[in-house]
Amino acid sequence: MSAVFKRRIVREKVLQILYAYEMNNENLMALTQSILGDVEDEQDRKYGEDLVNRVLIHKIDLDSKIQQRVSNWEMGRIALIDKILLRMAICEILYFPDIPPKVSINEAIEIAKEFSTAGSGKFINGILDAILSEEKTAGRLNKTGRGLVDSTISKNQSKTS
Repeated sequence: MSAVFKRRIVREKVLQILYAYEMNNENLMALTQSILGDVEDEQDRKYGEDLVNRVLIHKIDLDSKIQQRVSNWEMGRIALIDKILLRMAICEILYFPDIPPKVSINEAIEIAKEFSTAGSGKFINGILDAILSEEKTAGRLNKTGRGLVDSTISKNQSKTS
């Protein structure tokens, strides 16, 4: 199984954890252990746990970034799955320096296509692209290692164009 596919499964499990926690708001540790318990790779399990924890720690800031992009919508009108996927992707963009931003965006879109409404992919893409652009422009994007793949490719393409 490819590393990309394994990470998608972990992201889907993180979505399940965050959704269940949002609905019940109880026993996060047991929920996380139960849902991520069958993830065999230690690194993948740790990534899943880190993503869950960072999304919850930064939830107010993540929601603020979403709210800035949907100014004519109330946060309560956004489908819960879309809101959680947005939080996860923004969290990866901001707090996981080794994950390329385009990977975070594409994963959120693909998971939305499978688990949310027909228009969710476009909705999520629009918000995440705007946030990524804003972070790049403000110089706040902190990417290292594999996380730099996008910017390296973009620079090389603009030199050859």
